[in-house]
Amino acid sequence: MNIAIDGPAGAGKSTIAKLLAKELGFIYVDTGALYRSMALYFLRKGVKSSDADKISELSNEIEVGLKYIDGAQHVYLNGEDVSGLIRTEEVSSMTSAVSVYPKVRERLLDTQRNIAANNDVIMDGRDIGTNILPNAELKIYLTASIESRAERRYKELKEKGQDVVLDRIKEEIAERDERDKNRETAPLKQAEDAIYLDTSDMTIDEVVDYIKKLAKK
Repeated sequence: MNIAIDGPAGAGKSTIAKLLAKELGFIYVDTGALYRSMALYFLRKGVKSSDADKISELSNEIEVGLKYIDGAQHVYLNGEDVSGLIRTEEVSSMTSAVSVYPKVRERLLDTQRNIAANNDVIMDGRDIGTNILPNAELKIYLTASIESRAERRYKELKEKGQDVVLDRIKEEIAERDERDKNRETAPLKQAEDAIYLDTSDMTIDEVVDYIKKLAKK
């Protein structure tokens, strides 16, 4: 069985998907981590996100993959475990910018589909229900207001000891929403058969319980 969770940045997709996977006994496929790994590679190479030709060229040098060790997902970039290196704001911005390129998406498409074809999975991203897993048995479009998403992100980064400004996070989220919705390749949008779920006023447990009931149906 495949469950696809799509939605904008900061909606809590990864947190919800991880908890659901644990409770349902599914494999959680963090597609964002795969894209983040590619973005990290481009940053290390000093490439500008606007350099489409160079991004496409370097994509051929990248091999990414997922391994599950003691139930935890680890992300690998050309054999290196980069799980702890891909959650910075710099990587986040680069990820949003380079994920618009067809070559980047093409590089990861087969990886994602092969995992889903052979396992019970929960996969989250921007175009899972519309493009990656169009035949998923359950599709959720998970969203929340920009204000609530920014506040969650602000709290998360503060707890990690990072010096951040709430208004700047709001601006970045709004910019990413526009970029993700208007990109030419696989834009962010709700699949026609997806269930719309606004989590602005819901707790994590409430969201998990709601989707779990849908999955069991």
